[in-house]
Amino acid sequence: MNRHSRRSFLRLGGVAAAGALIPAYAAHTGAAQTKTAQTGTAYTESAHPEAAHADAAPSTSADPLAQLRHRWRDVTAGSGFDATAEPYRTRLARLGTRAAGYRDAMAPAGASLWPDLAFPSLGATPARLRTMARAYALPGTGLTGDANLAAAVAGGIDHYRRRVYAADADQVGNWWHWQIGAPRNLLDAALLIGPHLTEPRSGALREAVDHFVPECRLDDYGGTSTGANRVDLCVVTLLRAVLGSDPAKAALAVSALSPVFPYVSEGDGFYRDGSFVQHTTIPYQGTYGASLLSGLATLFAVLRGSPWEVTDPNRQVVFDSVERTFAPFVHDGFCMDLVSGRAIGRQPYGDHGRGRAIASAVLLLGETASAAERSRWQGMVKGWALRDTHRPMLDAAEDDDLGFHARLAAILDDDAVPAAEEPAGHRLLAMSARAVHRGPSTGPSTGPARGARRGPGWCAGLSMASHRVGHYEHGNGENLRGWHTGSGMLYWWAGDHGDQYSDSFWATVDPYRLPGTTVSTRRLADGAGEAWGDTCPPGRWVGGATDGVYATVGQHLNGFESTLDAFKSWFFLDDAVVCLGAGITAEDGVPVETIVDNRRTDAPLTVDEAKGWAHLEGHGGYVLPCGTRLRTLREERAGGRDPVTRSYATLWLDHGVDPVSAGYVYLLLPGASLAKTRARAADVGWARVLANTARQQGVRVPSLGITAVNFWNDGAAGDLAASAPCAVLVREGGDGTATLTVSDPRRDLSELTVTWNRPVTEVLRGHPLLAGATTGTGLTLTFGRLAGRGGGSNTVTVRLG
Repeated sequence: MNRHSRRSFLRLGGVAAAGALIPAYAAHTGAAQTKTAQTGTAYTESAHPEAAHADAAPSTSADPLAQLRHRWRDVTAGSGFDATAEPYRTRLARLGTRAAGYRDAMAPAGASLWPDLAFPSLGATPARLRTMARAYALPGTGLTGDANLAAAVAGGIDHYRRRVYAADADQVGNWWHWQIGAPRNLLDAALLIGPHLTEPRSGALREAVDHFVPECRLDDYGGTSTGANRVDLCVVTLLRAVLGSDPAKAALAVSALSPVFPYVSEGDGFYRDGSFVQHTTIPYQGTYGASLLSGLATLFAVLRGSPWEVTDPNRQVVFDSVERTFAPFVHDGFCMDLVSGRAIGRQPYGDHGRGRAIASAVLLLGETASAAERSRWQGMVKGWALRDTHRPMLDAAEDDDLGFHARLAAILDDDAVPAAEEPAGHRLLAMSARAVHRGPSTGPSTGPARGARRGPGWCAGLSMASHRVGHYEHGNGENLRGWHTGSGMLYWWAGDHGDQYSDSFWATVDPYRLPGTTVSTRRLADGAGEAWGDTCPPGRWVGGATDGVYATVGQHLNGFESTLDAFKSWFFLDDAVVCLGAGITAEDGVPVETIVDNRRTDAPLTVDEAKGWAHLEGHGGYVLPCGTRLRTLREERAGGRDPVTRSYATLWLDHGVDPVSAGYVYLLLPGASLAKTRARAADVGWARVLANTARQQGVRVPSLGITAVNFWNDGAAGDLAASAPCAVLVREGGDGTATLTVSDPRRDLSELTVTWNRPVTEVLRGHPLLAGATTGTGLTLTFGRLAGRGGGSNTVTVRLG
């Protein structure tokens, strides 16, 4: 927020004395404790859900909204734990100490509630009030049921409502704070202290919320009322309904969720291929998606069994999204940055925090899911938690969310819940230009007996841009140098590399040399391009084909704010990614580079240019055609709000100034030893390049029976030919059969013919879009309209001759 309206300034300078507004602030005796708090009697939250509200009106079955008030507290503030047992006893006592500190430091004035938080303070001030309210509502805080603490919260809410969040105030700055952030915290605090917020004060708060979040805000599903934002607005509306005992408003909050559930084909929401998009063009499982999942899990749990239970049949899309949309991007407990938009550089280890938020939402959602779903999800989250050794999930949950801690601790201690391993295979989300590949684990489990840690499996994530997916998002001063994250950035993890992009990577990495990208080195301004993800290039051929195990993925790259044009392909295999580039052309008057890798490490780097390989100890290997000049750099880079220094090993190919149809070929071998890297470099026939031009890029890997081609145009490569731009992946099995997987990454084909110069006797399994097939000395497949498949893969199985 940059400045206040004139009306706001008048309010901040209000003439009423603070003492007259909040008379109870003068005395904080702590004498009014519940019986439980006074005697120190053991309190088990799940067994006595109403104990912390000894001075509140009891809930009755005739008042379902009153029941929702208590249900809200149990679900969101914490339940299911013994307040006298560790770590809950210490954590609750710490909450009480912090709340007491806030209470004692409260000094209501015209321009603040706390001297260190000048108004409007739309985030911190309501959050402190909610913290105090939780200390009142939860057991074991030393302030449980303390009437004076509740009075301080009530007075603080009203003071803030008079000075900032008033029914006649102007919304200045970011709308989100006024319509979601501040009202949620204020309403949450109000519900937790119950009748201590008297009806006049409660009514005034409700009036203010109605001013900023009127019911008409939920009429149209568009603008800033979609996806995660719509869920948050519904949460605020429900809290407002509960505070005001308004069943009609509660019904509105639930009915307004319905547009969130169905699959979409453009804009914000869930896609059938597993994509989730917010801000129209940004893949966003990591922040907005996690918020949406958490909000829905909370609403489903709070409303379960009430007259307002969410029963929309499309809500199954949300349950399906756990494994289709979110799980592919959570690796060993952290959420990959390629689906976190502008949030990637907010703080070190933010990816682990986002993974933890998804895990928490998944376990809570499991309470309203089917038994089979709940069982699978518990095993999945348990595996994440056991493998996240860089930011242990259970320890972090102790500080963030006691309810999540209790749920997570229960499954970690339950030997009947097997921890799931990372699933090998490939997930291609064409509608959001993202791909995730997990190589197979080899060897027995190396983790705890109840854990799931197998090695040396590896994982890679690919981030691209297209005519529908932005190069990057910046906004609110965040991610100002993320320009090239959509230029084919290839993230990868092998072995114990769970913090590779976590530990101040974004604060210290060279933003012009992100791993896997091909970029013009033209200097760019911070925050170049339109904000909020409006940075889509014109390229349409972005995506590929996958059979769920292997994949061919490609991007027609249009450089960000550059004349750069290039064709990039990645072929994802068991232990390698084959990377091809062709048609690399630019007229910016500066060098163009392809970044083979940029690892945050000081590990030894060995390069044998004559034999065509490089190896980074403890990380992996790289194989390049003999004679390719690989440029390398070891450097220390500093950055961040609190400056830190990190070591980097950078490997890149210099295509020169204003290249014309330049290209490259290299193999990435995640986790490979020095010996394996040397051996793969010596095996020159392991991967054969069939084509590497601006018309086709393709490879054949005989040992895997793989032939894969990205057809940028119609034509032929090796034994494959196509009548139009498409992606084709062939896998020959050892049983006399083969699969051909075809896709339309441009999403514009009404017809496609693919031929394979290989004897085939019959089609064993077709596809609904397979319009015709000819077998014999060769195979010809004719497909109907692929344009409506969203770039999805279509597989046909044949018997070889």
